[in-house]
Amino acid sequence: MKAVIMAGGEGSRLRPLTCNRPKPMVPVLNRPMMAYIVELLKKHGITEVAVTLQYLPGTIRDYFGNGSEYGVNMRYFVEEVPLGTAGSVKNASAFLDDTFLVISGDALTDFDLGRAIGFHREKGALATLVLTRVETPLEYGVVITGPDGDIAQFLEKPSWGEVFSDTVNTGIYVLEPEVLEYVKEGRMFDFSKDLFPLLLREGRPLFGMVAEGYWCDIGNLQQYLQAHIDVLSGRVHLPFPGREIADGVYAGEGVEIDPSSVIRGPVFIGDNCKIGGQARIDSFSVLGNNCLIGGRATIKRSVLWNGVYVGPNAALRGAVLGSRVQIQSGAGVYEGAVIGSDSVIKENGVVKPDVKIWPHKMVEAGTTVKTSIVWGTRCPKKIFGLDGVTGLANVEMTPEFAARVAASFASVAGGSGHLAVSSDSYPASQMIRGAVSSGMQSVGAAVYDLGDGITPMHRFAVRTMDLDGGIHVKVSSRNIDLVTMVFTGRSGGNITRSAERKVENALMREDFKRADSSRVVPVEKVRGMAERYVAHLSLAVDGLALRGGGVSLVMAYDRTNLERFVVPVCADLGIRTANIDCREYGCGAGNWEAYREMLPRLSEAVVKSGATAGALLDPNGDCLVLVDERGRIIGDDMLTALSALILLKVRGGPVVVPVTAPEAIEKMAERYSGKVIRTKTAVQDFVERVLAVEGREAEGEGISQFLMHFDALGALLSIIGFARRRGLTLGQLADEVPVFYMDKKTVPVPWEAKGTVIRRIIEDHGGPEMELLDGVKVFHQNGWALVLPDPEEPVCRIFSEGASMEIAESLADFYIERINRIVGGQG
Repeated sequence: MKAVIMAGGEGSRLRPLTCNRPKPMVPVLNRPMMAYIVELLKKHGITEVAVTLQYLPGTIRDYFGNGSEYGVNMRYFVEEVPLGTAGSVKNASAFLDDTFLVISGDALTDFDLGRAIGFHREKGALATLVLTRVETPLEYGVVITGPDGDIAQFLEKPSWGEVFSDTVNTGIYVLEPEVLEYVKEGRMFDFSKDLFPLLLREGRPLFGMVAEGYWCDIGNLQQYLQAHIDVLSGRVHLPFPGREIADGVYAGEGVEIDPSSVIRGPVFIGDNCKIGGQARIDSFSVLGNNCLIGGRATIKRSVLWNGVYVGPNAALRGAVLGSRVQIQSGAGVYEGAVIGSDSVIKENGVVKPDVKIWPHKMVEAGTTVKTSIVWGTRCPKKIFGLDGVTGLANVEMTPEFAARVAASFASVAGGSGHLAVSSDSYPASQMIRGAVSSGMQSVGAAVYDLGDGITPMHRFAVRTMDLDGGIHVKVSSRNIDLVTMVFTGRSGGNITRSAERKVENALMREDFKRADSSRVVPVEKVRGMAERYVAHLSLAVDGLALRGGGVSLVMAYDRTNLERFVVPVCADLGIRTANIDCREYGCGAGNWEAYREMLPRLSEAVVKSGATAGALLDPNGDCLVLVDERGRIIGDDMLTALSALILLKVRGGPVVVPVTAPEAIEKMAERYSGKVIRTKTAVQDFVERVLAVEGREAEGEGISQFLMHFDALGALLSIIGFARRRGLTLGQLADEVPVFYMDKKTVPVPWEAKGTVIRRIIEDHGGPEMELLDGVKVFHQNGWALVLPDPEEPVCRIFSEGASMEIAESLADFYIERINRIVGGQG
């Protein structure tokens, strides 16, 4: 016997799930629903199968092929124009030479098809409709049969006033080939609307058989979720993939589940999924293959397709997520919401109940979505943040994305330029480094691989090798799961904002020229760059009183990435070191704030050992915190002021500082007849101004502001060496900085409200007491406050300085309250 699977449906009521796939290919328990229909036919001995196609026909053909994997022989018949249900089967009439069965490819059932075929033959029917009973028949064709099963009346999709039965047509038919003679070739013709009423009027043998078992027409998103609940609860008898690893918890191959996570069945977890610590997955949830669930994430009654990422502390409640969707840290998607494939909900975003988001969309961090999103793109026009391009490793920052960005950068740099690439020693960074090299090569650039190292080493190499620029890949100092690509220009400093925009434009347009095979240059491995950088550091501070000066340091740093730089330079300069192992604190490549938690112990160790000073360095040698001989912590604003003091003592200025730096620096500049240049807080702006100044000003006593601000190890040696040369301890040098009081706070502000916040503050405080260099800085009688919108998060940062700590804190609190009123619409 033969069968026809009707698989041409668009599934418009299942959108956005069916925006890029036909409805029969929508997965149920990680397999296309049509696969269950094919297996049902094979179970009943039906192996000759015709498939009618219309919407995205190639998707089904590519997946099922000739059917041999399922033990059947498949032939495909494509409708060039919609022909209706009967018209599509008529289109396959050359294949149908005997009694045949018609079944929909987008329903879920375990009916006994053999019983229906036997009933058809017993009654001598021309057409037999397989029927079932439902609670709400409004969406189906309602049917009344006589005692022997002959159909007496039916009505397609009645209103409640027209309902005369709870018995409905399932769309499964057993037919004789001659019924197709009633269907005109190439014309729109439907079984329930046209053919069956015609057969009924002509008194032809038309029968209906009420089948026992499960049947669900997955016609909308609610039914799609319900079908999964029915499968997991055992209401439908389908082959269940995976193995039961706990009560009601089924899992595929290669699944990794943290012991601290909580999973309550029935649940299905697809192949190669990874579930993080303290995550919770509640009953009636389905995870597709290759899903990654972050720590403390919660999932309840939700269906996830393949490759979904759910970040730490994210929440899913009764939601459906398409393939490769990203739900980032702290985001929430609620009941009835559907997220189309390849969409991204960024940190702390909220998708309200019943919202539909079409594929390839992006919801920015902190945004609440209350209405469906159909238009737009997930490709942000701006990819550069505070320190380059940052993204979740292998989620946002994938090798494919990194290669495209690197190709854009190399194209902007001239295509055939000479570019460096390096990374820290962590595997995720090394993976991206390889992709960066490939991207640069693809546009014809000559690539110099510096190997594993730190950001300052990369900057040094670009300058000394006279390269056109480069990219250093590092684990972010903010989050171990983030990877950052730092872009440098010829000077070794970060590229300018103008260059960033050119890279972004090239990436958006993808109009960079690809090199032909003859112009692809092999990557040149640069040996010994770490040793050359260490020798440079030793030479740069050689004029200071370090070598053989009895200096001892207590240091805390990530040995994995920094040991090969710290140990040799200190040994060369005769500096004695004692180390506090960061790994005891679980830091490793952790965020900078986690490192700072070691400061109390570092301070205690310095005082107890009588060391010259203490130092805390981040894994990539970018950030530094000092501890003086008395155990006082010198970091952030105090370190900026101390660096400015040294530069003013050496050369009298000019000194470049960010707009957030304390006004104590201006007081010191007056003392030394120097000049202070304030700049924006972003690294690229700061670097650009520092390099502009250092290009005009000669360095004195081996002191370079570039080294002081963009090389943590170089800054440490410069500051300690300068103090020793002047016969001062670090604490005595720090005492020369005027006392200042500063406060920093953060206030949540939605992306769409940031412009309003800044405008309202300017309107309220316009005049000479205001500065707009970066954000809005308002000067008050006893201090100032700066409101600065964050470029990467939905927050504004408040910086304040006052004549006392109480004043500084009250200024910050005043602006937080003001911003909250503006955001709340009460201002």
